[in-house]
Amino acid sequence: MTNLWEVNEMNTALYDYAKKLRLGKDFLEDFEDIPFTTKEEYLTKVFEKALLSQQINRKNRLLKQAKFEVFKSFDSYEFENIELPETVTLESLKKGDFIEKTENLIFYGPVGTGKTHLSTAIGIELCNKGKKVKFFKVATLVNELIEAYDKSDLRRYMAYLNKFDLLILDEWGYIPISLKGAELLFQVIADCYERKSLIITTNLEFGKWISIFMDKKLTSAIIDRIIHHSHLIYFTGESYRIKNSTINTK
Repeated sequence: MTNLWEVNEMNTALYDYAKKLRLGKDFLEDFEDIPFTTKEEYLTKVFEKALLSQQINRKNRLLKQAKFEVFKSFDSYEFENIELPETVTLESLKKGDFIEKTENLIFYGPVGTGKTHLSTAIGIELCNKGKKVKFFKVATLVNELIEAYDKSDLRRYMAYLNKFDLLILDEWGYIPISLKGAELLFQVIADCYERKSLIITTNLEFGKWISIFMDKKLTSAIIDRIIHHSHLIYFTGESYRIKNSTINTK
């Protein structure tokens, strides 16, 4: 007869194994209630439950790692306000097919027209598919690059960025960047070239990018690497935030 001490010791061992296998705290809650007629059937169902638990936990880790500012989906998105090139369909955009070809997306249009919303929704969909995604405001990324450079830690930080399948660079061109910041950002773009995908959101046309980087040669080099293997998507319409503002603008 199994005594209480043996049961507690067994439960402790089970939780320890579940932790080592990254199955999460909830995995063992209902395993005793799994219906079965044979040991093989029971073991199969336990493995199925373990696999599902691992998939859910991995998805949650990827979403947390991406650091999206807010969670957005395609459900509430107004697709009639974007103009797709012939090389991109709405379905392929939602599925994130571009990442399999190491291609980039450039979202161009006025502020408030849904560029960040759509880039976040695509990023979340790719996290759900097991892809490693990282969301940055460009100003934040540049500050982190400069900080790593000043601490002689740039190699480690670049290695950290290289582990992602997709970098989302939001608000590209909203504020000017110092020459050192521009040089470091170029290094990120160069490392991504034909190795990983980018989504860039911007309200500046290419001809005005020199106002961001303050250096014609550097600007040309950045544009050259970004637009190759890229799809340009136009966002039109009025600002969603202004349209839905609680302030009476009449």
